Amino acid sequence: MPTGTTDVLLRTEGRAGFVTLNRPKALNALTHAMVLRIDEALTAWEHDPAVETVVIQGSGERGLCAGGDIRAIHEDARAGGTASAAFWRDEYRLNARIARYPKPYVALMDGIVMGGGVGVSAHGSHRVVTERSGVAMPETGIGFVPDVGGTYLLGRAPGELGTHLALTGSPVGAADALLTGLADRYVPAAELPALADDLARLPADEALARHAAEPPAGVLAGQREWIDACYAAPTVEEIVERLFDTGLPAAKETAATLLAKSPTALKATLTVLRRSRTLATLEEVLDLEYRASCAALTTPDLVEGIRAQVVDKDRDPHWTPAALEAVTDTDVARYFAPPPGGDLGLAAAEEETGRGPGART
Repeated sequence: MPTGTTDVLLRTEGRAGFVTLNRPKALNALTHAMVLRIDEALTAWEHDPAVETVVIQGSGERGLCAGGDIRAIHEDARAGGTASAAFWRDEYRLNARIARYPKPYVALMDGIVMGGGVGVSAHGSHRVVTERSGVAMPETGIGFVPDVGGTYLLGRAPGELGTHLALTGSPVGAADALLTGLADRYVPAAELPALADDLARLPADEALARHAAEPPAGVLAGQREWIDACYAAPTVEEIVERLFDTGLPAAKETAATLLAKSPTALKATLTVLRRSRTLATLEEVLDLEYRASCAALTTPDLVEGIRAQVVDKDRDPHWTPAALEAVTDTDVARYFAPPPGGDLGLAAAEEETGRGPGART
């Protein structure tokens, strides 16, 4: 078995290998060492005929994973370092590997699943949500852009639902995670221990069929009409204008939510999301997101957003620039320039293998 950090616990039981993210006090936030340990486990189990299914879960009662360790990213960004870019290189490669993993990969997406937590779960072959699930890509609230293949997933959600979730960063419950393609099955939280036991002794599909149920009602299906109409606008400014003009309280609240986010991050996110829709594979999207992430690392909004939301927790970020109309095309274009350390190169590497597209569609 792989060795290393105890922040990831590994065990095999019956026919399954279990990955448990083990930083409950930090909501199981991912560190670089954790990413490498998960990857080592996937390598070992891919070549172990005794392991037929991989299961990922979180320790504690609060969630699978709240994302990457953004306090570490904050310090790296303040220092002008390269540690975050190195972390993202390995993290995004892991995300792509999960999407192509040759054995069933079952993600128990109970509780909070955000950012990097989506990356290690929602690209899997079997994605399970519960009544406690809150799945989100909340990056625009910290001056960042959705990454870990988030724009690949959200860009393929029905209508403009993915645009809505990418820009607002709003969490969704079980039914809406199923509707938007972020999950496949609903299992009541109380049944997760029994499901884990069954995954150790039965094929994944058979085990899941024993516990899957209908989720509680969601909200997005009833909001499709105004979401699709408003988010089809060509710019963030017009999206906000359309939201206000609907006269609907929920749409107006959404417009106010958008205006509290980083204007630069909003415009960059909309552009990344729409470009990702034109790309055929997850690897291509991850390459695109890597450029955007490295660019965000050099902006004042990322440092300020993390300060306001996580470090000082005053919830009062001061964005630069402060208004949507002040964000120029040049400001957005820098999110698509090759980073100083070079591109991620996942798509080129995948093409060289000759395996062809294998990510979730």
